[in-house]
Amino acid sequence: MSDPVGYFCLVLHGHLPYVLHHGSHPHGEAWLYEAAAETYLPLLDVIGEVALLGARPALTLGLTPVLLEQLAHPRFREGFPEYLAERKERARADAAEFEAAGRLHQAHLAHRWSEWYERHTEHFERLGRDLPGAFAARRAEGHIELLTSNATHAYMPLLLNDVMLHAQMRAGLATSERLLGCRPRGMWLPECAYRPHWEHWVPSVLYDNARDRPGLEQCLAAAGIHHFFVDTHLIARGAPLGTLDHGYFTPAAGDDYGWDTRRGWRQPLSAVGVSSEPEEPHVFALARHPRVSEQVWSGSLGYPGAGAYLEFHRRDGERGLRYHKITDNRTALSEKQPYHPDDVPAKLFEHVQHFCDVLRETLRAYRAQTGRPGLLVAAFDAELFGHWWFEGPRFVRDVLLTLQHDPEVCVATTEEALQHVPPDKVMRLPEGSWGENGDHSVWMNDRVRWIWEAEYRAEGEFLKLLHSLPWRTDAPVREALERAGRELLLLQASDWPFVIHTGGAVDYGTFRFSGHVTALHRALRIAEHLAGGRPLTPLQQVELADMDAHDSIFPEIRLEWWL
Repeated sequence: MSDPVGYFCLVLHGHLPYVLHHGSHPHGEAWLYEAAAETYLPLLDVIGEVALLGARPALTLGLTPVLLEQLAHPRFREGFPEYLAERKERARADAAEFEAAGRLHQAHLAHRWSEWYERHTEHFERLGRDLPGAFAARRAEGHIELLTSNATHAYMPLLLNDVMLHAQMRAGLATSERLLGCRPRGMWLPECAYRPHWEHWVPSVLYDNARDRPGLEQCLAAAGIHHFFVDTHLIARGAPLGTLDHGYFTPAAGDDYGWDTRRGWRQPLSAVGVSSEPEEPHVFALARHPRVSEQVWSGSLGYPGAGAYLEFHRRDGERGLRYHKITDNRTALSEKQPYHPDDVPAKLFEHVQHFCDVLRETLRAYRAQTGRPGLLVAAFDAELFGHWWFEGPRFVRDVLLTLQHDPEVCVATTEEALQHVPPDKVMRLPEGSWGENGDHSVWMNDRVRWIWEAEYRAEGEFLKLLHSLPWRTDAPVREALERAGRELLLLQASDWPFVIHTGGAVDYGTFRFSGHVTALHRALRIAEHLAGGRPLTPLQQVELADMDAHDSIFPEIRLEWWL
């Protein structure tokens, strides 16, 4: 392609909280098994099929370290085939029941499910039961870019101590490097949550002493990260600091850049250098494009709501399979009509063509305004494709194949696109996230304030003992503090306040967060006990074994991450 109108980056963010050995259904390991069957294996299929057909997938895929740790865990490698076998047998039982009742169309769908799970079983075995290794191989072949994140999807702007930010990123990068064989340069900030430098940052709970906090871009640069992602409103409300031309930074004379239409200020179609001060940036942000993203996300306009597609919420009995189509998003679940797979290809073709047309129109308009190619990012939760929207992986496949020979739109990974369209401006971004209201309110509100009070106390207690106990010379003390570090990372996950605030899994989120807080304090008390030269009590031995059984994650944890 000689001179494209612009570059398109499809960014999929893959994440699940740590659920292994923490329940099964409705919340727990079932989340992980469903995501692997309905999203991650199908995405690997898409990547392979697109490449086999002579096209280049060029996906940018984020796999959070906590997700990677689970996909590589022996429990997952053993439990996932068992889950697939159970689903296949349920489909066969459904088929026999439907046939006996004369419901032949439903029996046909049940046979399709049985074959679908059988194919996934064979695929998983061909991969040696190693999903992280399969994605790493696709990256090594040049098909995709892989992103990292912090260790457990911690909501970084609200953590109390700066060292917690560094520890989360160090732990995350260590996992990505160990399981993917590379050190990603791109990072997905959990919940796209960002905070600039504040000289007088005041914690939201417990403390009222203002403190100097660095911008997250400084933490990212220190970790070797090159680019990250934000929601559109952070770019739209950003303050211009200067320009970049051929790598040279020129400070802005003022903040009125409205006249400079050729730069595309405050538009989500080019990356920006991120800095809290007028200086040369070391990290760059890409914004999710709202119009393009809403074609999939929007509850009223989004493609996944089309009547022909598989209905996610209606299942055949408890934990059953899905046999009905959406019909209409206003139709009651009890009135949904049977799913007809043969109706899907035409609807997919319609949506793929419309999506590609929107891409072209958006990039043409930007090129006409600025005279330069745009960099258009469409970012989504990976689980949307396949899990929530069953036909989603086929949509991704057909978009990539449709654009393969498009003379105007070049599909690229974000790292590639940044090389073709280097950032030409520097901005100070405001605080915010991609959640409701665009701020921190989903993760800090009256329903979850208690979580942050406990989290802040946990940070302080952990750091106090880290700097006072002799773990450098006493191996048992070190091991107890390492267990405490695991629990600290796990309790910091943004998932717990999210599921409590949204009502999606209030009891589970409360139970999980509280359990990690309890385990953390037990590990700290044991570390103090051992530092006093006393042997473990029988109860303490049981408590340590319980932590190891439930939270066997980050096997190469290092206390130096918190220094």
